[in-house]
Amino acid sequence: MKAAYIHATGPADQIQFGDLPDPIPQGAEVLVRVGAASVNPIDTYIRSGAIAMDLPLPYVVGCDLAGTVEAVGPDASDFKVGDRVWGSNQGLLGRQGTCSQYAKVDQQWLYRTPDGVRNEDAAAISLVGITAHLGLVRDAKLKKGEILFVNGGTGGVGSAVVQMAKILGAKVITTAGSEEKVQACLELGADLAINYKTEDVSSRIKEFAPDGVHVWWETLREPNFDRTIAHLRQRGRMILMAGRDARPEFPVGPFYVRECRLFGFVMFLASAEEQQAAADDINRWLAEGKLKPRIDRALPLAETATAHRLQEESTVGLSGALSGKIVIVP
Repeated sequence: MKAAYIHATGPADQIQFGDLPDPIPQGAEVLVRVGAASVNPIDTYIRSGAIAMDLPLPYVVGCDLAGTVEAVGPDASDFKVGDRVWGSNQGLLGRQGTCSQYAKVDQQWLYRTPDGVRNEDAAAISLVGITAHLGLVRDAKLKKGEILFVNGGTGGVGSAVVQMAKILGAKVITTAGSEEKVQACLELGADLAINYKTEDVSSRIKEFAPDGVHVWWETLREPNFDRTIAHLRQRGRMILMAGRDARPEFPVGPFYVRECRLFGFVMFLASAEEQQAAADDINRWLAEGKLKPRIDRALPLAETATAHRLQEESTVGLSGALSGKIVIVP
């Protein structure tokens, strides 16, 4: 099969495009013909070595996939040949990735793709959608009528958070770096979208939510806790899913006298049962047309290295050039 893979961690140029043996499903594994994969920041961290993991070498990059079942292992009973499926959690914890023509996946990490949903959309929503659901539903327990703030409403996670928060009945404040992206946030359902390059974000938040926000979803790599806690209302909640190396100052006093709560989580450490619950809601919302993944561009499998460079420029380099997910099409 054709695949995008590395023999050692390093820069995006380490990614090779070539032939690897077709995987053979064992036990409860399912062989998926990949129709689409997508690129996440964590893919670039693992490939670069910024996050140390035991990698099977050669290592196929990528966490997300959507496609069609080609074969099943002897203990796999949840799917049959021909089923359309999507999933995430690959390329992690010793598992091979998804930027290839075929991928073998334990059935516990796969979900049926609803009729009418494209592979590209299913792949684009997988990791970011499960991440958003875990933070909003499992941890923050977002309620109807509450106010949520999320940085970067057109990013992969940010756009999923905006849409899911609205589905759950919340009011949403978000930010964007251009008037075009501000408009895109409003189209996703945001009640207030702030251009952080031309407007005073704190002032606009205060105008919209004078008593503070109930939930603050942080996507910045360097969180500003002084600003955040000043905007949280009594018993407000904050979600952290970025800033692995950040060491910001934390205003303990203002935090605890407001009785606030702080949730930090890593999506791929959630249990299969927790992720299944998220996938069930995601599938229903995709089928109903309420959840629409935001895709910046699609690239062929041979250009996976280019996709990694673009992702790094946007997240690590803070260019903000991407407005949604990069999808890889084998």
